[in-house]
Amino acid sequence: MEKASRRRCMSDGRGLYSRSPPPPPSPASQGKPPGVMFAKTRLVFGTVFISALIYSMLTSPIEPDRTEGAPVNTIAELDSHSKAESGITPSSPMRLRMEQFIKEQQRRIVVELEKLDGSNFRTDTWSRPAGGDGISCVLQDGHVFEKAGVNTSIVYGTLPRPAIMKMRVNHKALDPDVESLEFFAAGLSMVLHPHNPMAPTVHLNYRYFETMDKNGEGKSWWFGGGTDLTPSYLFDEDAIHFHKTIKEACDKHDRAYYPRFKPWCDRYFNIPHRGESRGIGGIFFDDLDEDEKDQEQLFSFVKDCLTAFLPSYIPIIEKRKDMSFGKREKEWQQVRRGRYVEFNLVHDRGTSFGLATPGARVESILMSLPLTARWMYMHDAEPGSKEERLVNVLRNPADWV
Repeated sequence: MEKASRRRCMSDGRGLYSRSPPPPPSPASQGKPPGVMFAKTRLVFGTVFISALIYSMLTSPIEPDRTEGAPVNTIAELDSHSKAESGITPSSPMRLRMEQFIKEQQRRIVVELEKLDGSNFRTDTWSRPAGGDGISCVLQDGHVFEKAGVNTSIVYGTLPRPAIMKMRVNHKALDPDVESLEFFAAGLSMVLHPHNPMAPTVHLNYRYFETMDKNGEGKSWWFGGGTDLTPSYLFDEDAIHFHKTIKEACDKHDRAYYPRFKPWCDRYFNIPHRGESRGIGGIFFDDLDEDEKDQEQLFSFVKDCLTAFLPSYIPIIEKRKDMSFGKREKEWQQVRRGRYVEFNLVHDRGTSFGLATPGARVESILMSLPLTARWMYMHDAEPGSKEERLVNVLRNPADWV
């Protein structure tokens, strides 16, 4: 069974879920005939399948027999032994460096959010006997945040041959001649829902996936992630600041990244049955591997994107958290949160797959949902109102920088 414990989260500091919408066309693919099977396979296995791997941590695996003095013979055990013996260094495998980085960032983000809110996060920790662990830091009914979650997940497991063959559509480096491959997945996910309707909700997720041979040598790998802003009331200066900060992080590595990943984000966080986006976007990317850039370059890119979160959001929340508002503004916030719930429960493939997984940790999966939301029959924004202006932008995503 999954082992879990709870403690208060102060200065020491959910999970990982993979969201992979169809990517925008790369320069290399332009001019090629559309690949229908490729797109369909990518949609299913670049999103739901990887989500299946991530949510495998939420099931209850059979604990392997271990006797005292028995040899270390799983990748998770080898990694644990390596960390205990020599720590994590720049020459350590990428999976250990990514694990260390996201846990450091989780602690850093939690510390800053606690300072801002004046309340402490509650932490649930869990571990998988088959390999992996997680830290879920959640704050509810704080002074600034109605609900906030900052979670990390580490997962070890095994890919069967059918899964390997399907994943090879996007990752040709996967060996087609093996019956199984060990895999590792790590990620940090965060959602913040403020009390004040003038303060925007924000979401973030950065992750890493790797396959290894039986000795722990990396065989194939890729990074994914992104961040997006969801206001109830639109302040142009906030949207500009958020996007500008993210763009600067992207531009340090490739000036084509932001123009490529911003539209990808707009497309993914779309609510088709409403004909509008969930929020005003940010960036989103997935499956960045050796065909994109080398591993160290992409790790550096992901690190800069994640560390850009606090400077992208803290100035906004500090400016908006104490603004005055009335019943009308609070009601509109609840309506917009209803849209947030609709996207997460109806269209988000990671959430859908997680809830369908036997033995899933439902509390972790639904951590991203707000405490409160509202659905009003035939409710429309008044013509010419601030509410209508937001809706117009959600229906026609804007370029902020």
